[in-house]
Amino acid sequence: MSLHGQYDEQNIFAKIIRGEAPCYKLYEDEDVLAFLDLFPQSYGHCLVIPKNAPARNILEIDDANLAKVMAVVRRLTQAVVDELQPAGVQVAQFNGAPAGQTVFHIHMHIVPRYEGDTLGIHASQQADAAQLQALQARLVKRLQG
Repeated sequence: MSLHGQYDEQNIFAKIIRGEAPCYKLYEDEDVLAFLDLFPQSYGHCLVIPKNAPARNILEIDDANLAKVMAVVRRLTQAVVDELQPAGVQVAQFNGAPAGQTVFHIHMHIVPRYEGDTLGIHASQQADAAQLQALQARLVKRLQG
């Protein structure tokens, strides 16, 4: 998919926002939703999306919604670092299929990186549901505390 095109209201993130698909929610307010990635690149991989900006990529989102997303990215990144103690953390955003984007609703990745990790942009295996639930509880508690 190119950088330009029409927003698809049936993409998985739009369905999550509408409550038509489940997620392991970490944070939500009227403008932003954050949840665990089902196919994590590493333990603790999170996604942050705008709820009210039907933008496919960074070229389509307005500044106000982007600022709201980034404020949550910063807050959640701190919670991930405090709770999971990774050796590093990667914050990434992809625009267009050739750049690695697979869901065409703008989103930010927060990927904890641990010693010995190999860098990659896609995971091939779905995470265990019980592990995701336990991690969700830890991070939600950290965000609230």
